[in-house]
Amino acid sequence: MATRKKASPKTFKAAYEILKTNANTLQNQTEPDIDNLMTTVEQSIDAYKVCQARIEAIQQALNAAFSEDNLATERDDLEDKE
Repeated sequence: MATRKKASPKTFKAAYEILKTNANTLQNQTEPDIDNLMTTVEQSIDAYKVCQARIEAIQQALNAAFSEDNLATERDDLEDKE
């Protein structure tokens, strides 16, 4: 019987839970479950991509926010000196 691939997670939290669950399952196996290994790997790859994309988006947003904040602070400092 073929195992059906689950839909990709949509949130960081859901993707992270999949990664934790799959890691724990793989670590605690006394024998590798070869029949489900590809499904586990594919789910983990999909979950990793979701996490990576979310982290990168947050990092870009933070960088933009701090850049705007730094520009505003520098502008204020220049105005105060005048």
